[in-house]
Amino acid sequence: MYVILGASGNTGHVVAQQLLSKGKKVRVVGRNAGHLQLLAAEGAEKFVADITDAPALTKAFHQADSAYVMIPPNPTSPDFRAFQSRVSDAIAKALQDAGVKNVVALSSLGTDKSSGTGPILGLHDLEQKLNRLNANVLHLRPGYFMENTLPQAAAIRMAGSALGPIRPDLKLPLIATCDIGKAAAEALLRLEFRGKQIQELHGQRDLDYTEAATIIGQAIGKPGLKYFQAPNDQLRAAMLQMGMSDNFVGLILEMAEALNLGYVRALEPRTPGNTTATTFENFVATFFVPAYQQQAAA
Repeated sequence: MYVILGASGNTGHVVAQQLLSKGKKVRVVGRNAGHLQLLAAEGAEKFVADITDAPALTKAFHQADSAYVMIPPNPTSPDFRAFQSRVSDAIAKALQDAGVKNVVALSSLGTDKSSGTGPILGLHDLEQKLNRLNANVLHLRPGYFMENTLPQAAAIRMAGSALGPIRPDLKLPLIATCDIGKAAAEALLRLEFRGKQIQELHGQRDLDYTEAATIIGQAIGKPGLKYFQAPNDQLRAAMLQMGMSDNFVGLILEMAEALNLGYVRALEPRTPGNTTATTFENFVATFFVPAYQQQAAA
């Protein structure tokens, strides 16, 4: 039995679908039964639980040999680090109490650092807690999500250019979340990891935001689209207007600064083993262009 947390999210639903396609027994966990219905239609067993509820998660993990675990985003939380701590405590306790033997966890580049990394610090703590379990644990440390560029659709509509806190010349290992899900599913199917292991995922290639803006501009009919690093106070106001909490915005800006300074970075050289398939061009055509068109319709 495989148990998948965050099964309605970007990575979790891919993990579940990949395992189901191989005929595996899968239990999908989420807060909303309706969001799990598509996976249930594919053969998954639904389990509704709050991610901070350790007794409920223990029941979700019952009779599971292997699990995929992650901390979901919560951008409206007034104290996101406290939320992360409650989640990681609940996950670690439930895995231990249920006796799960194999765990693949969604982590991040930068979890080698113990401070100054914004929301990545919560994943550092998750790694530490899972490392104390009597289980085989694989920490997946992906790079910068391609999905993080999607809010640029609104920025381009409003400002005529892409804007953000990241340096325009900073090369980032951009990765599509579907590739993270596929890597997690492959690890769960093979179960070749032993003890406590780390696997970085660098995406298809490194790109900076200047290059990303050029690719986006070509896809949406705005050749020559520019990217500008905006002041933090301007970005804070925009993100607050999007509905994020002041606390969450502060953490995101701290993470951006850690990236800009090279404090958060990949520790491994790029290899065939940590390079994934989806190109940024393919991601833009599949996801960014529809998001941009939706902005136009709105």
